[in-house]
Amino acid sequence: MDQLSAGVPVMIHLETHIKQEEDVSDYRLDVDGQLVQMGRTLYLRYLEPNKETGEQTPVTMKFTPEGEVHLTRNAEAELRLHFVSGKRVTARYNTPYGIMPIETVTPYLETSFKERPFSGNVKIDYLLYANNDLVGNYKIRLQFTA
Repeated sequence: MDQLSAGVPVMIHLETHIKQEEDVSDYRLDVDGQLVQMGRTLYLRYLEPNKETGEQTPVTMKFTPEGEVHLTRNAEAELRLHFVSGKRVTARYNTPYGIMPIETVTPYLETSFKERPFSGNVKIDYLLYANNDLVGNYKIRLQFTA
C-alpha cells in the first residue's frame, strides 16, 4: 500500500438508490478515480458528470480507520455528509443562499478493502433529515479497483 500515498488510479462503480416520499430513483456511474492514503485514512476522489449541463462535480469520500465515512460534493452547493454506523450526525449543506444544517442517520455502514489487487467495497444506507423532517432514504453501493 506504499504507492497509495502518491495516489493510484482506480475504476469506480457507484449505484445510488433514492426514495423521497413517493419518488424512487436509481443512479449508476462508472468512472475513473484516484485513491490516496494519508496516514491511516483513505481518500477516494472522482469527478461526477452532469449529463444535462456537461459540468463535472468533484466528489471525495474519506474512509477513517474507525470505520466512518465522510462524503463531500463540491458543486454550486457544497454538500458534506458524515456517516457513522447507527448514529445521528449533524452535517451541512452550503448553498448559495446560506448554510442549511442537515443530519444523517446511518442504520447500515460497511466498508471492506483488499490489498491485492487493491480494491474496496462500500455499502451505506442512510436517512437524510433537514429541520427534523425526513428528506429521503438513500442507499449507496460503491466498488473500486486499482
